Amino acid sequence: MINFDNPKNQKTILITGAAGFIGAALSIKLIDKDFNIIGIDNLNNYYSVDLKLKRLNLIKDKNNNKNLWHFHEFSLENAKELNDLFNIYNPNIVINLAAQAGVRYSLENPLSYVNSNILGFLNVLEACRKYKVEHLIYASSSSVYGGNKQMPFSERNSVDHPISLYAATKKSNELMAHSYSHLFDINTTGLRFFTVYGPYGRPDMAPMIFAKAILENEEIRVFNNGDMSRDFTYIDDVIEIIYRCCLKVATKNDNFNHFDPDPSESFAPYKVFNVGSNNPISLMNFIEILENALGKKAQKIFMPMQPGDVHNTFSDISKLQDWIKYTPQTSFEDGIKRFAEWYKNYFDYSS
Repeated sequence: MINFDNPKNQKTILITGAAGFIGAALSIKLIDKDFNIIGIDNLNNYYSVDLKLKRLNLIKDKNNNKNLWHFHEFSLENAKELNDLFNIYNPNIVINLAAQAGVRYSLENPLSYVNSNILGFLNVLEACRKYKVEHLIYASSSSVYGGNKQMPFSERNSVDHPISLYAATKKSNELMAHSYSHLFDINTTGLRFFTVYGPYGRPDMAPMIFAKAILENEEIRVFNNGDMSRDFTYIDDVIEIIYRCCLKVATKNDNFNHFDPDPSESFAPYKVFNVGSNNPISLMNFIEILENALGKKAQKIFMPMQPGDVHNTFSDISKLQDWIKYTPQTSFEDGIKRFAEWYKNYFDYSS
């Protein structure tokens, strides 16, 4: 059994998307555990660069005089710069969180998804191959389940029917990772994140969008007339899960059934896990809980379903629980309360 409080043989971990919501929080956690962290981010303007810089400042504060944090600003599409970085630091573990995010934006700017999520990820895989990285952990997404209606979503379900280009790129990442696991014996772990939220979250996600509108007396758009639900996952739980995955590399399944293949297992050292709360929250319930946390009612305008959106998400996390012996600890009510307190303080809505 791994001791998750006192890991031995501290390693160098390279994190892409280190100024992002998950990447920054993970960097802080790993610095606190005395890992050497190499952060990469291109600081693009898909959303507020100022927010990304604030996250980087939090990391620097945690690093203080430890000299465990080294940040480099460039895009993963730049293969030469990426390889130079691998050559300098020779990381043991790579955690790829960099991606062009957002389902709806993929309808407007599809090329950015191919460049970042496909080409960028290929460059990461190639660098992992060349420099014999011990373990690659990468972000996938619940969006890969696409048109699937079987609830809860299990890693054994088909993910062959994506309904957005973003989802298609994430499914592609899983396929690419498998091929490199098989061909070059790279240990890869894919994490399908389910609606991560919390302090310093992404401004294009519902908690941030709704909180701003409610506090500024603006209407919130309630899509599909409120008939939707999401499996929200609090940031602290997500970070603990990634940390534990760092300490347990993907392995081959020696009993893999080639006649009834499990898409999340392999004869290669390859794993895919759902990262969720196993507790879907209806959209209307989410709004009510957020209203209570903010102390203010929302003005709602009901809208039809948006292209690329799914009706419901609901994660089966039993496989992950078995693998790392962890169950998310934060209730949605507590998570939203912490988020609302942070939001009002950060954007100075205290008066």
